[in-house]
Order: sequence, then C-alpha cells, then structure tokens
Amino acid sequence: MTASSTRRTTAARSRLAAVGAIAVAGALMLTGCGDQTKDNGSDSETASAAAPLADKLPQSIRDKGVIKVGSDIAYAPVEFKDSSGKVVGIDPDLAAAMGKQLGVDFQFENGTFDTLITGLRSKRYDIAMSAMTDTKDRQEGIDSDTGKKVGEGVDFVDYFTAGVSIYTKKGDDQGIKTWSDLCGKKIVLQRGTVSEDLAKAESKKCPSGKKIAIEAFDNDQQAQTRLRAGGADAGSSDFPVAAYAVKTSGGGKDFQLVGEQVEAAPYGIAVAKNQTELRDALKAALDAIIENGEYEKIMKKWGVTDGSVDEATINGGK
Repeated sequence: MTASSTRRTTAARSRLAAVGAIAVAGALMLTGCGDQTKDNGSDSETASAAAPLADKLPQSIRDKGVIKVGSDIAYAPVEFKDSSGKVVGIDPDLAAAMGKQLGVDFQFENGTFDTLITGLRSKRYDIAMSAMTDTKDRQEGIDSDTGKKVGEGVDFVDYFTAGVSIYTKKGDDQGIKTWSDLCGKKIVLQRGTVSEDLAKAESKKCPSGKKIAIEAFDNDQQAQTRLRAGGADAGSSDFPVAAYAVKTSGGGKDFQLVGEQVEAAPYGIAVAKNQTELRDALKAALDAIIENGEYEKIMKKWGVTDGSVDEATINGGK
C-alpha cells in the first residue's frame, strides 16, 4: 500500500586484489573506504527523504514494516471494499499517505466494530481505525450503558470531525425531524456506535409505552438493508456514512436525510495506552500530511471537506 523505507547494507563489497607495491595496495584500500562511506551516506539520505518520520516509530514496528489496523470494513465512504474486493475509503487513503511518512504499510484487517478495542487490547491489532468517535468513555474504558469500567481504555489520535444523522426511506420520513420524533418508532443502526448510545438515551426520555424500538446490527450495511426492506422507520449513522448511503443506494432513490446532524465529535485512531511512542508517531504523520496538502486532497476526493481538521489532536473527545 505504501512505500517501504530504503534499508542500508553493512556488508563490504569485495574488491579486486591490488598488484604491485604495498603503497599502491594501501591507496586502493583507502579509496575503497572513502567510497563506502559516501555510498552509506547517500543511502541514509534517500531513506530519510522517502520516509522522513520513520525514526519516530517503535523499533518493533519498524522491524515488521507493517502496522496492523483493526477496522470494520463495511462503512462507506470511510472504509469499505470496492467491486474488486480492494479496501478503499477515507481511512485507507489517509493510512497510505501516513505510511509514506513513516516508511511502513498499514494493513487493514476486518472485524466487527464493537470488538475492535478488545482486539487492540489483545494485541491482535496495533491500532484501530474505523470511523471511531473519540469519547471520554472510550478513553477511560467505561461501558456507556452501565457506567462501569471494563478496561484500561485507549488513547486517540483525532483526524476528522463528524456528527450523527438520521435517515429514512425516500419520500416517507414518518414525520421524523429530530431524535425526539423517534418515540414510538423503530430505528436500525450499527451495534456499539454513538448512534446506538443516542437512541438508548433518547428512548429513556420517551413517554411510557412509546419507547424507541432499537435493532442493532454488526455493520451499517445490514441496517440499511433492513430499512430498505421496510423493517424499520428510520436508520442512523455518522453523517458521512448516512450521506453516502443517501447518494449511492439505489442510485439515490432509496433514502433521504432528515433533520440536522447532532453530536459533532472527532474521529480518532485508537492506540493502546502503553503505546505512546506509536501514538505520537501517528500524530506526527497526520500533521505532516495536513501540512503537505495530501490530507485535503483525500477529503476533497471523498466529498467530506466539512469534517476536515487543521491539526491532529490527542484525546480531544469529550
């Protein structure tokens, strides 16, 4: 996916044996040493230019040349598989640009969204990058439903801002404009997301007998399929995802957005708490591609410039 850093060789090259006086042989040896020093310096400069931030990574990552990324690869346009099966989207494009700065490949591995942090904890992944909203609960390892601590939490490197949207079948908004309008209705969404948190919180405010019926799925595509088939009144997901579904599903004939996006918050790359060196390297790489313009090119490519940030932030979620 990305360019790997150039590696220097330390083995000396064999040279032709000198014939003649010892002085001549000595001169040849000195010349050889001079040439080798020059070559190594050139190699070092080439490697540095190709991957200027490689030395910021932990040595274990540099040795592997790969950062393993846990991701729910069914969340277009953030990350999804195209018709050929290739992983594409905002996150893979950003990862590829960051990889050039760090001299490593970002290897995306598919997993259900609500298991990504667990996979990070078990070291199945080095990072999780999956349109994951940076929240205080996730930073501190708190279960949003119970308020109880369930893990050590994670650090986030924030790189985008997005709110949450509601969408319905096109031409059939059921009178839904705000979250309170969902009382007495059924909503479909992806399990473990901020959309699910919002739906549960709103349902508690609804009158008795008019709670929100919530059906949660492993991925957003399953929720869309359910709504498309008439199995619910509305769906919810992050604004870029909802907008993309409205634009592309059924050639733009399946869904419509209703109301305004709410709860705008940062997306973050999740990193284990004890991996501060990796966290800081990722921030440096993000700042570098923001500065060199690659970041904004990617935002424009996917039509999401409204969510662009001016700099990467660590744990900016509230």
